Amino acid sequence: MNFRKKIWPKTAGDGASMVFVLIIVPVIYWFELWVVLPQLFSPGSSIYLFHFTLGTFILINIVGNFTYTVLCDTSTRSVILPVSKAKVKEGWRFCLSCESLAPPRSWHCQTCGICILKRDHHCVFTGCCVGHFNHRYFLMFVLYLFIATVYSFYYNNYFIWGRIKFDFPMSIVKMVFPLAFFVFGFDYSMDQFYLTLYIISIVGMAFTGALSVYHFHLVFTGGVAHERAKRNSRYNLGWRQNLKDVFGERWYLTWILPYFESRLLGDGINWKTAASWREKTR
Repeated sequence: MNFRKKIWPKTAGDGASMVFVLIIVPVIYWFELWVVLPQLFSPGSSIYLFHFTLGTFILINIVGNFTYTVLCDTSTRSVILPVSKAKVKEGWRFCLSCESLAPPRSWHCQTCGICILKRDHHCVFTGCCVGHFNHRYFLMFVLYLFIATVYSFYYNNYFIWGRIKFDFPMSIVKMVFPLAFFVFGFDYSMDQFYLTLYIISIVGMAFTGALSVYHFHLVFTGGVAHERAKRNSRYNLGWRQNLKDVFGERWYLTWILPYFESRLLGDGINWKTAASWREKTR
């Protein structure tokens, strides 16, 4: 893996989003395992230890995949060729910003200031672009966030509604504006703080669920966001091969932990098209 030399966010929006993730993930983890779990299951029991272990396993995947997404350099920095030395091939293009030739499926990111190999999009929550070499980690980061929020939502319902009395219409207002009630001093109770975390997890569940569906659909159809917008499906090699192109040779292990090595089939520069793949497999 090539590591990015500059990992700090380049915009205020990226910085704020990253700080939010870095704060809310451990806070939610604390809330679920140190506040909610002991209220639902007897500490030390087998079911308690099961949920504690599972919750920690999910956190490890969230943190690990987030870290690799941020640290992995998926730019053309290591492969970009000056015009004077490069042989122009089909699909290569001249990037005016980089003043160099860039390979197929790479696009320039104005925020990162360089072309990204198989660029999907720039993620504000990681402060970097998602491309060929960190695509796997980003997808697992989003998927495990979704799993975590669904898991939390199920048990949070028992916890929240078991201790908060529903009082119409004030309860509705508190649910719609939970953070405002806490921050501006309308309600400094711990129950209001717990309700705020509950609402944040629900919003996170909806958001990461939509992201998971969208991005995994792109993976199974062999595309990235930029290609989908242009209805370019020339790199769709079938769902199985598309999956391996993103998750590598040992794709079945990448779903377990981000620390398992799985060599990518491609180099991020040369790409098989659907036509050439069908010809090869005949």
